[in-house]
Amino acid sequence: MCGIYGMVALAGVPLQRASAADGMARALVHRGPDGQGRWVAPDALIGVTRLRVVDLDPRADQPFTDPTGTVVLACNGEIYNAAALRRRYADYPYRSSSDVEVILPLYLDRGATGLADLNGMFALAVFDQRVGQLVLARDRAGEKPLFTTRVGGEWWFASEIGALLSSAAVSRTLDRAAMHAVLRHGYASEPHTPFTTIKKVPAGTIVTIADRGVSHWRYWDPDSDRTGATADLTGLLRDAVRRQVQADVPIGVFTSGGLDSALLATLATDLLGAHRIRTFAVGFPDRSYDERSYAERLAAHLGTTHASVTVRDEQVPEVLDSLAATGEPITDPAAVPTLILARAARATVTVVLSGEGADELFGGYPTYIGHRLVPTWSRLPRPVRSLLRHAVAAMPASQRAVSLGFLLKRFVAAADAPWPERHLSWFANGLPAELLQDGSRLDPADETANGNDPVTAAMRLDYAGPLRERLLVKVDRATMRASLEARAPFLDPAVTRAAFAAGGMHVTGVRTKRLLREVARPLVPRFILRRRKRGLSVPVARWLNGPLAATADRLLGSWGGPGGPGVARLLADHRAGRADHGRALWTLLVVQHWLEHWDLEIGS
Repeated sequence: MCGIYGMVALAGVPLQRASAADGMARALVHRGPDGQGRWVAPDALIGVTRLRVVDLDPRADQPFTDPTGTVVLACNGEIYNAAALRRRYADYPYRSSSDVEVILPLYLDRGATGLADLNGMFALAVFDQRVGQLVLARDRAGEKPLFTTRVGGEWWFASEIGALLSSAAVSRTLDRAAMHAVLRHGYASEPHTPFTTIKKVPAGTIVTIADRGVSHWRYWDPDSDRTGATADLTGLLRDAVRRQVQADVPIGVFTSGGLDSALLATLATDLLGAHRIRTFAVGFPDRSYDERSYAERLAAHLGTTHASVTVRDEQVPEVLDSLAATGEPITDPAAVPTLILARAARATVTVVLSGEGADELFGGYPTYIGHRLVPTWSRLPRPVRSLLRHAVAAMPASQRAVSLGFLLKRFVAAADAPWPERHLSWFANGLPAELLQDGSRLDPADETANGNDPVTAAMRLDYAGPLRERLLVKVDRATMRASLEARAPFLDPAVTRAAFAAGGMHVTGVRTKRLLREVARPLVPRFILRRRKRGLSVPVARWLNGPLAATADRLLGSWGGPGGPGVARLLADHRAGRADHGRALWTLLVVQHWLEHWDLEIGS
């Protein structure tokens, strides 16, 4: 796991601002505190800050070069099929046992398209002096980030936007359409970022940049392969966990007491033994948000060494500062407990397994049940629906985690809309229309509108949208701020293909994760299987009225975006308990805090 950065002048002219690389390295040191390396030529510079996970010897520090010194590689992430690639290219003169170094003989043999053979989580750069091209690539799901910008005639890249912004040469002009998307959905879809001149390398894509132009090849389409419909899902998950527990450092599992993390912890313990697995859980003083008792029972059942962490109110402002330093607004409130948990875990382990992807791939969200219930709702007479809407609207606001009232209000608000609008509304941040006056829209791309089953289509949309752009961003930025590597076995390509091939079989009636529960039934204890889906809920409603009240007053009182008076009205209604606007206000607070951190204005 690393932070990578670089700059390339493809016209062959010398770099004009090579000294800016020092600031980029400093901005990424949290991603790789164990070692730094840099390859420098007159027209190119490639740098890496390394977190040593596989092959701890300094000889495995990056960048790597081929035997001629003309092809340079920098990679952030882990290559899970490195052993197979090393056997394929057994004659290559490796200098280390690194999983990353195997990328070089693969590239030398098959060129940029050969990178599609990689199984892992990665963001990489290959500079090929022989033909004057820069190749950038990201893993299939988008676990690892990579951003690019043009500075004069040079291409710059880095693992985080904050590294690019460390140089005054990088424009900070905000993209209004992207900011609108951040306010509406919590993120801007790839390749967009909040800045007009900074772009994301899309997930599952290989980008080749040369003097003759730029080409993109999306090498990953999990929905095009239906061969996994009858696959042994238990075997696929076990194989994925087996690949991802390989490390030369201590390893742990983030547990919530829910099905997904319990299954990962069980499989990891079976493979390595309880003595080699540590489990970690995070909770809150608020009892309705605290589920650590289930995680503690699971740890006792498995025999793992367990640590439990409490999020204290006084920690929240500092965590917001730390997350803003990554260079983008991290609007998922679960980023706060994730960073606090990551810091605690880092005291004893360097790698953790996490359950990201299970809900999107196996149908775990309540929204999928909502889609199943819509036909029944639609058959009700219009007066009955109107009466139910008024009854639900009259339910008092609750600051409890995922309350029934919250779910019902969300459901009736959009139940009559077409499925894409309905689904995006259920996942949206809840901002009123007057706060989204900017006519330029940048909604998540609907890559999955084909087919007649809205549940299957919604799962595809969540995989390409909220999972990739919000949840994986949260996990990567939060864990890497603590110099901790997080791996997501559910996002293994074979597991993903099998899950996609099963389609709507995952949700039947009001039952979610049907297939995953069948896998888990003989493996995890019954008290886990019987639990209702919760997820990592965060008490933002209480924070905004409590420890963050003064911060919210200051930041939202100076809101520079559209609908300033509307923001004040949202905050007043929330404070008075007339409504729970926690999600909307949290998004506004995070965006305004991020703007202040980087000295930006939303109208700039």
